[in-house]
Amino acid sequence: MAKKTVEPKDSDRIEGFAHPRETAALLGQDLALGRAARALRAGRPPSAWLITGAPGVGKATLAYRIARYLLAFGATAEGPEDLRVPQDHPAARQVASQAHPGLLVLKRAINPRTGKLMTVLSVDEIRRLANFFGMTSGAGGWRVAIVDTADDMNDNAANALLKMLEEPPGNAMLLLLSNTPGRLLPTIRSRCQRLDLRPLDEAAMDQGLKQHLPDENAAERAALARLAGGSIGAALTLATGDGGALAKEADKLIDHARDPDLLALLTLGEKLYRTQDGLELFGEFLSASLADRIRARAYAGAPGLERWVAALNRLEQGFARAAGLNLEPRQTVLSAARDLFHVARNGAL
Repeated sequence: MAKKTVEPKDSDRIEGFAHPRETAALLGQDLALGRAARALRAGRPPSAWLITGAPGVGKATLAYRIARYLLAFGATAEGPEDLRVPQDHPAARQVASQAHPGLLVLKRAINPRTGKLMTVLSVDEIRRLANFFGMTSGAGGWRVAIVDTADDMNDNAANALLKMLEEPPGNAMLLLLSNTPGRLLPTIRSRCQRLDLRPLDEAAMDQGLKQHLPDENAAERAALARLAGGSIGAALTLATGDGGALAKEADKLIDHARDPDLLALLTLGEKLYRTQDGLELFGEFLSASLADRIRARAYAGAPGLERWVAALNRLEQGFARAAGLNLEPRQTVLSAARDLFHVARNGAL
């Protein structure tokens, strides 16, 4: 019997809702799913797929769907055209229980000194791929590894992954998930085929929210969809706990970047300290809101966005470091406000 491997805290799991490995439905991503299905069922899948898109649009759900199909049917046309594997299939049950010998999931590990997630996906984690792919193939003859997310790799980990991509083993597939693929090494991107996931449209968002939040009325669902920007994951996070309030605080910090309210920022820091995972969650909302505004300005042809992109990178790195090291939230929030102030005084976003 395969040994069950317990993953660290799931960055892609929302409290109270099923994990992507247990999720059968993939909302609004028919183009990417169709491309994956054609390659798998024709027996010509790539050795590595780079699955890209904003957080919460279905990257992990698609990755597990591909993995289940390969582990159940291999690269053949024996399974369903939409790659859906019945939940009572042995492969699906093993994947859901984290017990399939042919599946390896790599993500940031727990720091044994702090008990918190590490800020990076380390080279030691990536090196597990060599032993995994060197093992005898699991059921169906395939081995599948999911890297969630490739964005979290440090330089050593990225170089170790590149070596694996340069000499891919047979009957093996790497599924790399990325929120920001432009930050990955060009040589990693060039050795993967892309599956780009788009923000969900209004109909898909409403369908997903009806399914997951049956007690919400149409107006509440519409409000969540607007705030979430096409991400069902973000919408569900907003609907639980302090998510909605923190999202509004993130917008306020950007809106008032030129004239920050010091007292309000200190109060926010205290609130984040008292809220479970508050600093990490606020950082995610702040990054998502800033990224959305940058994209909107880029579509409009606005110049001078490089400084905002650089600020976004600094914010994401700063909040990831603060959450990983359990740093004091007030100082992290003040540092973010100071950074945004210096950028905004040269031109609002």
